Amino acid sequence: MEKHFCLDDSPTFRMIELDDVDSTNNYLRHLDMADDRRMTLVTAEFQSAGRGADTNRWESAKGENLLFSLRVMPSALPVSRMFALSEAAALAVRVALAKQCSMFNVQCSMFTVKWPNDVYYGDSKVAGILIENNLQGALVRSSIIGIGINVNQRRFLSDAPNPRSLADIVGHDVERHLVLERFMESFTHYINMIDGSDKSDQSDQSDKSDGSDNSDWLDLLHAEYKRHLYRFGEEHSYSDKDGTFRATLIDVEPSGHLILRDTEGKRRSYAFKEVKFGIEGVVT
Repeated sequence: MEKHFCLDDSPTFRMIELDDVDSTNNYLRHLDMADDRRMTLVTAEFQSAGRGADTNRWESAKGENLLFSLRVMPSALPVSRMFALSEAAALAVRVALAKQCSMFNVQCSMFTVKWPNDVYYGDSKVAGILIENNLQGALVRSSIIGIGINVNQRRFLSDAPNPRSLADIVGHDVERHLVLERFMESFTHYINMIDGSDKSDQSDQSDKSDGSDNSDWLDLLHAEYKRHLYRFGEEHSYSDKDGTFRATLIDVEPSGHLILRDTEGKRRSYAFKEVKFGIEGVVT
């Protein structure tokens, strides 16, 4: 029998389960930080004010999807590499969804990460992530990572252009708790990479004040993120403040900047919210 990561027995994080809340990110933002564990996980059956990117509201029917937030305290992550937290969260969601699909012989390679941290199946959005970082000098002191995964919802009423759920992909309802277990197992692995160790190597982490000791692990994480990028190396439509254009996604820098090469050969660099992807006649 397959052994699953246990949500109820971990010295590295505590778990808080809520029924209704305005926002799991907001709940964590106001939660007492006296607990010394490196991660706090808050789940909710329903959010009355769950947010997506910009001012968008994240649509989720009560009890059908996964709505949760993590407060993470990395050991010595430089501000210059804080995009690694976004990479870790997106990759962990992708792994959790791909593993679930593989159980039912569904093509899991179609799960990709759309820059900066949405998770797609083909051209459909299955999960979204919203991150709020708390900085202290040159390091990231803590991060609140809000995640919404469309698990069992089949009907979407908002004007979101391309939502899809895991249940729709595999053809039947999915055990949400199992998806969350798979996510936490993968995310714990990635946060260990960010802190400079894998799951089997918890060696001396005592002198990492400048983040230099974990740069190799951060580079490995970044390389994995780029391997799973949506539309990497493909020419598609994009839109920025100057209008719509066609370009090829050629890179994402460790800082998180998206690098495109347009049809005239010009290299374009974008920070988050500065460019939108054109998808099947819509812009996202």
